[in-house]
Amino acid sequence: MSQIKQSPIIGAVILVTSTVLALCLAEALVRIKNSSMSNYDIEMWRYARELKVPSTNPVLGHEHKKGSSAVLQSVKIRINDLGLRGDEISQKQQGKRRILFLGSSVTLGWGVNEEETMTENLTQIFQNNGQGVEILNAGIGNYNTVRYVERYLDHLVTVEPSDIAIHFFPNDTEVLSAGGGNILLRHSQLAVTLWSASNQLRAAINTPNMLHHYQELYREDSHGFQAMRDSLAILANHATHNNIRLYLIMCPDIQSLEDYRYTFVHETMKTLAAELGYEYLDLLPSLQGFAPEQIWVMPGDPHPNAFAHKLMAESIYPWISEIE
Repeated sequence: MSQIKQSPIIGAVILVTSTVLALCLAEALVRIKNSSMSNYDIEMWRYARELKVPSTNPVLGHEHKKGSSAVLQSVKIRINDLGLRGDEISQKQQGKRRILFLGSSVTLGWGVNEEETMTENLTQIFQNNGQGVEILNAGIGNYNTVRYVERYLDHLVTVEPSDIAIHFFPNDTEVLSAGGGNILLRHSQLAVTLWSASNQLRAAINTPNMLHHYQELYREDSHGFQAMRDSLAILANHATHNNIRLYLIMCPDIQSLEDYRYTFVHETMKTLAAELGYEYLDLLPSLQGFAPEQIWVMPGDPHPNAFAHKLMAESIYPWISEIE
């Protein structure tokens, strides 16, 4: 009689054990497959795990892990003790320009070697022209305007920049949640893979219209637009009181440059920059005319690659070097 009663229990144990072993095997196989560092979603997942930490400031959600480094998408990313990409910085020299770039993963240089990023290209161009200008890269993945302005005011004011350049991307107006994900998404590549596939399937079914998305995002009464505008206004007020030059550098969405449909975003930001006292530069002309494979980091990842970063730096230099 006892054996009959135990049979369902034993069966359940076998089922659970088999399921756990199968999931462990699947996780191992997924990790082996992703060791090539060519899966964008997994590499972004690793970026969040290895180079980001939760922020004590709820507006920011997360920050870079200071003094850390990781090889992501086959590229080494170093984070210094201020949370900036690159070397540690020295004490600011009197009279020397220090230009701080604020932005998202596009500014950070996702998928681009440190020496080939826009900011390092600019540093080299200034040096080649005998100009001792220091360029700092404060780009962080999954940041919008509210976040990178807040981070500057909360953590980077002590850097004492003479210039602040907002490297603006069209989706910097989006409202971002604190995130963090559930325990499976934080620790399992298999879970991330399944979650990504589910999102792609929903996207294919719903066929999202990016033009409509941006049109809604840049309505003056949208929450994201108002929050972005308020953050830029706060930074402008800070810059006025601290004698800091401000620039808004408009980076286009490079997913579809051939038939670019988002010029209304650029015009909106040009008008806003003029209202708030930012010098405005549009990078669209310097990036148009190139096929995706020429300027994307890799297929499926429309971040600007090293060539695109070089083009951006070459476009920015003659404009920013003349502003004194």
